[in-house]
Amino acid sequence: MENGQIGVQMMMLKDQVAESGIYNVLRRLYEIGYNAVEVSQISMTEENIQEMRRAMSDFNMKIAAMSCGVADLSKDQKYPGDTLERDFDKIVKDCKAVDCTILRIGMLPVNYMGSKEKALEFASICEEYAKRLKKEGIDLYYHAHNMEFVRYDGHFMLDLMRDNTEYLGFELDVHWIWRAGLNPIDIIPRYANRIRAIHLKDYRVGEINMDNYPGEGMQKLYYMLHLITQFAEVGEGTLPIKEIIETGLASGSEYFFVEQDELYGKDPYDCLITSRNNLITMGYEDWF
Repeated sequence: MENGQIGVQMMMLKDQVAESGIYNVLRRLYEIGYNAVEVSQISMTEENIQEMRRAMSDFNMKIAAMSCGVADLSKDQKYPGDTLERDFDKIVKDCKAVDCTILRIGMLPVNYMGSKEKALEFASICEEYAKRLKKEGIDLYYHAHNMEFVRYDGHFMLDLMRDNTEYLGFELDVHWIWRAGLNPIDIIPRYANRIRAIHLKDYRVGEINMDNYPGEGMQKLYYMLHLITQFAEVGEGTLPIKEIIETGLASGSEYFFVEQDELYGKDPYDCLITSRNNLITMGYEDWF
């Protein structure tokens, strides 16, 4: 594969979708130069599916990935979106309606955190759904943060999930890998051919403003040391983005989604324009 495709993780635009509708948000992304998206934290209503189809037709927008949960967290706590346990047929129908072949799980549910056994139980459940989805032409992917790099018996939790599955894929996030104390350039190849998508998210140390941190004295210093690390526009931080992209491409990633978890008061479209401009400067204009 000569080029990958750079797109947008739409979590950072969920408020804009609620305000002006998903079609208008996709049109704005097209206007600023993006032509692929990963849909997350946006309800997959019939109206939103139809509006995405309209954007596909009008702007040649690609719905490269969509999101779902696995199951409700408990009998009393319902997952806010569609789940594979409750809405399998609907999820498949929605994916096919927008020609989407990647379905992603956003994070490890809280009821599966805390032990190797729980993590492997969750991986096993995901693997069974991944087998079913594969028959429908859809790949199931699990998005990792930093918590998956806890060690159990000398092995990273994410490696154990990989080694105990065959069909489940892994969506790596370069910011969270870095925040786990690891270099994405070292980690990405270990998941070669199990990654169709990577999150491009930069990392920076923010300016110290003690008014931003709670408490007094040592408590304020503690928060400053931990909260000063920030999410950055791609190319505005300290990560070796170009080397990460090339490593991802060589390892089989097709999509590279720009994402920024926190915007620190900035407009999300402005942040996306900055990321796009920096990526073009790095030589990736043909990837949009």
